[in-house]
Formats: sequence, structure tokens, C-alpha cells
Amino acid sequence: MTAKKPPRGGALSGRGGRSLNQRVKKGRGLKNSSRRWIERQINDPYVQRAKAEGMRSRAAYKLIEIDDKHHILKKGDRVIDLGAAPGGWCQVAAVRVGSTNEDKRIAAIDYLEMDPMPGVEVLQMDFLDDDAPQKLIEALGGKPDVVVSDMAAPTIGHRQTDHLRTMHLIEVAADFAVRVLKPGGHFLAKTFQGGTEKDLLDLLKRNFKSVIHIKPPSSRSESVELYIVAKDFKGHSGDEDSPAHG
Repeated sequence: MTAKKPPRGGALSGRGGRSLNQRVKKGRGLKNSSRRWIERQINDPYVQRAKAEGMRSRAAYKLIEIDDKHHILKKGDRVIDLGAAPGGWCQVAAVRVGSTNEDKRIAAIDYLEMDPMPGVEVLQMDFLDDDAPQKLIEALGGKPDVVVSDMAAPTIGHRQTDHLRTMHLIEVAADFAVRVLKPGGHFLAKTFQGGTEKDLLDLLKRNFKSVIHIKPPSSRSESVELYIVAKDFKGHSGDEDSPAHG
């Protein structure tokens, strides 16, 4: 069984089968914030598109749009997906690198439960656990060509604390990528506008040939999220692997 081929990027055609700008009636027991969230979901064309096209989440289109432009996923690559649940990015990556149950090329990790997926080895554990990095490498069967992370810390409602907790995850993901990537590999992670710390940028610029920020079209305009793309890992002195990407 092979993964369903995800669509390429491009403009939405409104084919979710539902007209937009719908309202949820006010009712007892439903908070305003909950009602706004529901309205946003039912009116979001990417949510409707994900349902129509069998994608596990609207986040799949973020990776599609980023990869269509920056070409970080290639046939035969090995990929580690951090914060993978519910699996939208894995769906895209599995098709683009050619991962199957017979030749699994993707290792995914999340502390949340994630349904099995063709071509993906899923670990249900916290990436911050001490033994998580080694278990990911073992699950993948070697060093990755690409590390992707859509991780964000659960929010507690205190903006500064939420920001610091998520930035910590990004820094740990970047450190992991620098330690395990093959020369020529790529790193993609979610960050936030005004939130990419200087030390993190310095780390990435020292270790990759190019580092850019991107906000894909499917990222909600009101969201402060950005994605940082670090391409062509320089490798470490003594690395015997030849560059995976020309």
C-alpha cells in the first residue's frame, strides 16, 4: 500500500463543498473564543481542501508550498519529522521521497498519539526525552537528509512564557539537526515573527549555506508563525558522507 499522492501547491478553487463566511449561532455554554474557533475552521478553505483531498491536516499545504518553492524533499531522502501528529507533513513527505512500508524513509515523533501511516515509522514519545534522538536515528536506519519540525509548545495564555517555551523547542530541534544531518541536508522549522533568536540564527548560518524565513500562503494571515528554512548543511570536519544534494 502506498501513500495517497498529495496535491501540488497553487491557488484554492473553493472545492471544499461548503460556502465560506458562515456564522455559528450564539448559544448557552459556548464561549466566544470557542465560537470564533469553530467559525474559523468551517470558513477556512484549507481546512475544507484537506477534508476533500484526504489530508490529515491543513498544515500539509504549508509543507507543500514550502517544498514547491525551495525543493527540500527529493526522491530517496530520509526524513525526520518532529512534532508530527496528526501526520499532515508525513503524508506529503512520504510521497515526495518515495517512502513505503517496504522501504521506510521517514521517522516521526510526537507525544500525542498518531494513527499509523504507510512509509512512516511513528514514535509516540516526547522529543525532549533524553533517549528520543537516538531512537529516531534507529527508527530511520541512519542519518537523515532532512529534519522538519512543526513543533510548538502547548499554550498557557501567558504570551511571553508561551513564546519562550516554543523557542526552546525550536532551538533543541536546530541543535538536533546540526548533530545528525548528512552533509548537504536541510532543516525546516516553525518559528514566529520577531521571535527567531540571534543565537539560533547564528547557529544555523554557521552550519548551513543559506538561511531564510518564509510565510507560506496557507499560513493564516493573522498568525505570527513563520518558517525558517536552512539549506545545504555544511557538515562537520571528519564527516565521511558525501553531500546528499548537489
